[in-house]
Amino acid sequence: MKLEKKSDYLWEIPREGGMRVPGRLFASEKLLAEIREDVAIQQIVNVAHLPGIVGFSWAMPDVHMGYGFPIGGVAATDWDSDGVISPGGVGYDINCGVRMVALDVKKAEMLPRIETVVGRLFQRVPCGPSPHESGMGQLNRAEFGQVLEKGARFAVERGFGTEGDLEYAEENGAMRGADPGVVSEHAVERGRRQVGSIGSGNHFLEIGYVEEVFAPDVARAFGLEVDDVTVLIHTGSRGFGHQVCTDFLRIMGQHASEFAFRLPDRQLAAAPLNSTVGRDYLAGMAAAANYAWANRQTLMVVAERAIAEAFGCPPERLGFRLLYDISHNIAKTEEHETTGGRKKLCVHRKGATRALPPGDERIPARYRSVGQPVMIPGDMGTASYLCVGAEPPGGGEHPFYSSCHGAGRRMSRKAAVRRGQGRSITGELRRGGVIVVARDKRTLAEEMPEAYKDVTEVVDVMHNAGLLRKVVRVRPIGVIKG
Repeated sequence: MKLEKKSDYLWEIPREGGMRVPGRLFASEKLLAEIREDVAIQQIVNVAHLPGIVGFSWAMPDVHMGYGFPIGGVAATDWDSDGVISPGGVGYDINCGVRMVALDVKKAEMLPRIETVVGRLFQRVPCGPSPHESGMGQLNRAEFGQVLEKGARFAVERGFGTEGDLEYAEENGAMRGADPGVVSEHAVERGRRQVGSIGSGNHFLEIGYVEEVFAPDVARAFGLEVDDVTVLIHTGSRGFGHQVCTDFLRIMGQHASEFAFRLPDRQLAAAPLNSTVGRDYLAGMAAAANYAWANRQTLMVVAERAIAEAFGCPPERLGFRLLYDISHNIAKTEEHETTGGRKKLCVHRKGATRALPPGDERIPARYRSVGQPVMIPGDMGTASYLCVGAEPPGGGEHPFYSSCHGAGRRMSRKAAVRRGQGRSITGELRRGGVIVVARDKRTLAEEMPEAYKDVTEVVDVMHNAGLLRKVVRVRPIGVIKG
C-alpha cells in the first residue's frame, strides 16, 4: 500500500477508490516497519469510507488490528451532514481507560513490602473474567440503573472515594445522555455483579514508582518527583459494555438495508447519527461509559484499603490522590475547526485517548496551565508514561487532540502463547524486579512484554510530533492481572 512521508513522524495513505478522505499514520521508521505487516493498515483505509468522515482517518503509533476500526484509530464524522456512528470505532470494551493515583509513599518504603502488597491486592481486588464477587457487591436493578446514569458519582455516594475525585475524571466521571432503557436485560445481568472488578486480558492494577522526570515544571503541577509511588488501574465496562456493543452491532446489521451507504467491511457496521438506531447506540454507549467510571472509582478505593492493610496503617496515611482518569474507547460529541469551518463532530477514539492542550476549559483547573494528563501504560516489564496534551508546533493539524493509549500489540495473543511455552513469565519478570500475580497463566503468556511494541518508541513519536509532552516515566514493581 502506498504511503507518502509527510514528516519524520507522519505518513499519509492517499485517497483512492471509495475513500472519502486520506488516511494518516503517526509512526517512526522503526514502528512503520512493524505496522506495515499488520491488517491495521487496511483498516485505516476502510475507516476512510465512512459517510460524513471529516479530515483524515487517523492512526496512532500503537496501532494494530481491531474489530472494524484498528485499535489506535481516530475518526470524526459530521453531525450536520450524513455522519455516522460505528460501534467498531469505540470497541467492545466501552470506556476502557486508565486511572493514575499518587501516594505519599516513596520507593524505598514500598520495595520491602511489595510482595505483601501485591498479595493483599490479589486477595482483595476482584479480577478474572468472572469474579465470584465485586468490590461493590451485587446490585439490584434500581441501583444498577443509577450506576448507568451517575457513573463515578454513584460509587462516591456509596462510600468509594470523595466528591473531589470527580473533578479529576474525564467528563467528571459521567457522560450525559445515558439511557438505561436502551440496554438489554442480558447486558444488565452481566453487569450488575461486576462493578468493582478488573477482568482479564490486558487489564491490570500496577504499583510503580517515578523513575525519571522529563518536565519538572509539569511534574510539580501533579505533585510528583523521582521515587514517588503510583498506582495505575486499567479496566473498562466489563461484560456489560461488551454486551451493549454486541447487541447494537446486531441491531445495526438488521437495519443496514435501510441506510443509504455501503461499507467495505461488515465489521464497520454503522448507523446515521441522527437515526433512531444511532441515537440509541450513543445512549447505550454513554451508559456503559458511566459503568466503567464507576468501576474504576470503586477499584481505586478497594486498592487503597488493601494497600493500607499490607502497610498496617489507616488508609489516610497513604495519601491516595487521584491524578486523572481517562478513556481510550469512546465516541464523543465535540466541536473542532475543520477546513469547512468549526463543526459539531462525533469523534471516535478506539485505543486512543483525548489529549487537550494547555488552556482548554475541559481540563481540571489545577492542570489547565500545563495540559490534560495522558497516561500511557506499557507492558508489565518496562515502563508507563504520564504525559500532557500539547498544541502542534506552528498551529499544525492535529488528530482532533488525540493521542496513543499504550504500547500497542506487536504479536497476537495466540502467537504470544506459543512463544511462552515452557517459560516462566512470572520468574522472568521477578528477575527484572517486577512481582506479578495472575489468575491464569495463559494471560501472563498473552501479555508478556515482548508481545508489545516499545512503549518508549511509541511515546517519543507523539512527543516529537508535538502532540504530547512527556512528564514522567514510571517503572512497575508489582502487578495483578486476571
